[in-house]
Order: sequence, then C-alpha cells, then structure tokens
Amino acid sequence: MTPTEKQMTIDALRAYVEKYPSRNKAAASLKGVSPATLSAILNGKLGVVSDEMLRSIREQVAPAAAACGWQIVETGAFQEIRAAMRDAQEYKKVRWIVGDAGCGKTTAAAAYASENREVFTVLCDEDMRKSDFVREIARRVGLKSAGMRIRETLEAAIGRIQQMDAPLLVFDEGDKLNDNVFHYFINLYNHLEGKCGIVFMSTSYIEQRIEHGVNSNRKGYNEIYSRIGRRFFTLDPTTPMDVSAICHANGLTDTRQVSNVIIATEKEDFDLRCVKGAIHRAKKLREAGA
Repeated sequence: MTPTEKQMTIDALRAYVEKYPSRNKAAASLKGVSPATLSAILNGKLGVVSDEMLRSIREQVAPAAAACGWQIVETGAFQEIRAAMRDAQEYKKVRWIVGDAGCGKTTAAAAYASENREVFTVLCDEDMRKSDFVREIARRVGLKSAGMRIRETLEAAIGRIQQMDAPLLVFDEGDKLNDNVFHYFINLYNHLEGKCGIVFMSTSYIEQRIEHGVNSNRKGYNEIYSRIGRRFFTLDPTTPMDVSAICHANGLTDTRQVSNVIIATEKEDFDLRCVKGAIHRAKKLREAGA
C-alpha cells in the first residue's frame, strides 16, 4: 500500500472507532482484528502491521466506492435513502427501502453509517442461518459471541443495543433472508420497538414475496408487514441528470463523452455499476487519444 492509502485507512479506522464506546468493542466488530492490532495502527506503529491486514481493515471500515478513489455523488436515490435512515434512527421506526439493483443503496447506507454514530450495517445472504444472523448483529455492535449459545448471543446483543442513545440497524439485501431468519427479526423487533431504528433494503422482489406470504397466511409475514407500517419506501429511479453529475464528479466532463455514457447505460436503466464501468472505459479511451 502507498503511504497515502495507509493514511486514508488510518483516518477511516479512527472515524470508525469513534462510533464505539471503546477500542475493544470496535475491534470486536471487525473480522480478524485484535485490540492490539487496532491500537498499533491508531498509534502509528505500522511496522508491525501487514499490508494485507490494512487492506482488510480498509474494506471493512471505509465505503467501498470511497476506498478506491471513486467520488460518491448524492443522486436522488442517495438523498432519499439518507432521509429515510435519518427518520428511522431519530424516531426509532422500521423502514423497508426498495430500489432497483444498482441504484446505490449499499453505497448510500455505507456513507450514512460512516457519518453517524450507532449505525450498524448487516449484509444479508440467502444462506444465512438464524445463528449467522444473530452473531453478525452481535459482531457489528461490538460483542464477542464465541462460546455463547444463540439465545444468549441475541439477548446480549439486544441488551447492548438498548443501552445506546439512537441506534440504527441496517439490513442490506434483506429480501435474501429465509423465513426462519425472518422470524428472528420479529423477535428482535419486539425487544427493540421504540428503542432502535431498523431499516431493510432490497429490490422490489420483496413486495411480491411479502404480498404472497400475507395472502397465503404464511407464518410471520403479516407480522413483518405490520412492523414496516404495511408500506415500502420506494426509491425514484436513477436519471440522466444523476449520471451526468457522476461523470463530472469523477473527471469526465466532455459533453460528448458524458452523452455517450448516458446513451450506453440507458438500456441498463442507469445501473450505477454499469455507469462506473462506462466512465472507466471513456477515461481509458481519452488517455489513449481515441
């Protein structure tokens, strides 16, 4: 890693640690990072820390886009997500944010978490078991759960969250959770109602899944639908104006090149991953003099 990259990692780690009541709890929330390693980095003793460890930490504490030098732009969806998260955190509500794949949900959530205390993001997976779900929540809030049973872990995580001033749990790609894990969410909500904001984010597939579950009277679905207020927070789609702003923020300002990026990504509904790739290609062509 270059000296600049190392300093950026230290700065991001320092901001991350400030979200926790102690360095030990911050270290517990990170995968493969001991309190001693964390302290060594923050104290500038990088000689005892490998580049691989620094890269792992950077991936965990810095928004992925920012970590690779990509300039994040506050698109319409970005602003909507931030407003929904702020509302959920301040008023301790449950929100389910729905948006197209590639509209920037994960990036916006990571940015919000990096700017605010007591915000914890859990990336969901279809293979997640109840124990994985509970232990990941525990880890994110800085709780070591090794040797603890799943119910003990859940109770300890709930207890820690209840001690916080304005906690917010964010479940990214929440539609991937299986029914058994959904049931654990109900348990979690029942203990944290009025004490913690909860935000789920996913594609619109969840609307069909919830509707089908409610109509067929499947266990837990009506409870879940009720707890999100029987409505979804639907994001506006990415616009050509958003794409233009992203181009300019990331060094592509030629009107013709920006127009080409917009045309090239329109058929993908301006998926921001595609936009990023198109900008990269346009800049490479410019460097090659094409």
